[in-house]
Amino acid sequence: MAGFFEFSLMRTRGDIDQKALSELFHEYLNVEEDFVKALFTDGQTQLGRVFVQESALPTDDGSAYILDYERASEVIHTAKHIGVGLCYCRHKQRHLGQACDQPLDICLTFNTSAASLVRHGHARAIDRVECLDLLDEAMERGLVQFGENVQERVNFICNCCGCCCEALLAQKRFAHLHPVHTSNWLPEVDAAACNGCRRCETACPVDAISMTAPDEPYRPGLRTARIDEELCLGCGVCVRACTRTALHLEPRAARVITPVNNAHRYVLMATQRGKLQDLVFDNRVLWSHRALAALLGAVLKLPGFQQGLAQKQLGSRYLEKVMARQGD
Repeated sequence: MAGFFEFSLMRTRGDIDQKALSELFHEYLNVEEDFVKALFTDGQTQLGRVFVQESALPTDDGSAYILDYERASEVIHTAKHIGVGLCYCRHKQRHLGQACDQPLDICLTFNTSAASLVRHGHARAIDRVECLDLLDEAMERGLVQFGENVQERVNFICNCCGCCCEALLAQKRFAHLHPVHTSNWLPEVDAAACNGCRRCETACPVDAISMTAPDEPYRPGLRTARIDEELCLGCGVCVRACTRTALHLEPRAARVITPVNNAHRYVLMATQRGKLQDLVFDNRVLWSHRALAALLGAVLKLPGFQQGLAQKQLGSRYLEKVMARQGD
């Protein structure tokens, strides 16, 4: 349930024991890892995605082609409502005595979510100017913009650190399972310009950069940055941290696919996780719904060839579309 954890810690309050909640949430998310692993790693379509820091993109050629929905600034400019609330992750870590010194009051919500959160006292309404200022502050502090994984009507963009943010911690723990949708960019290292100062390594929120010794006998002892593409988010934080222009962003070889809207994402996630029957037939009081949900669930678990046979036997255009979507 979206917001179940977050809303209880998006403001300070005295009617519940937020320290006890923080301790319980931490254990549930970091000790008993079944929930967080299922949340972030099941299927190929995930809840959130990373926005590239636009100022880190190259400007001297035509390679910096970025779509509007990839820009955090565009989300702000087109939002009907904007709110700012406490960072749930850092607030939780503060109760545990493990918070960093990054600001709390910097996580952004938009559109219907912002209107609802403001109405119920979980967020403060702000205008576009203040929101853009907060975005600039977050980028200057080296925070990652992690937002809703949709193209249209994005409802949140968190400004995340690698030490507190649950999504970035999941990326560190389960990187090979791709728990976070990356941006469409990757940093490349100019070894001749890199002096091994480690600023990029320190700035990287998911430990995707390490220092290696190049095979150059005329530069003994020098170490240069190396990017682990499996770990890299493509956020651009490292590019901004480099003072020698030894890092620059290049488009990924294959563009990352972002669902159009929430409905599109729900169907993709449910299909990939074998839960489409729960999305389509939600009223299990009816015997017909229970039976059809069980049938659809069984078909979706079949291997591809058997799915094709089942589709032909059932003669269902709907099922054909479902299985075609599952294979995309």
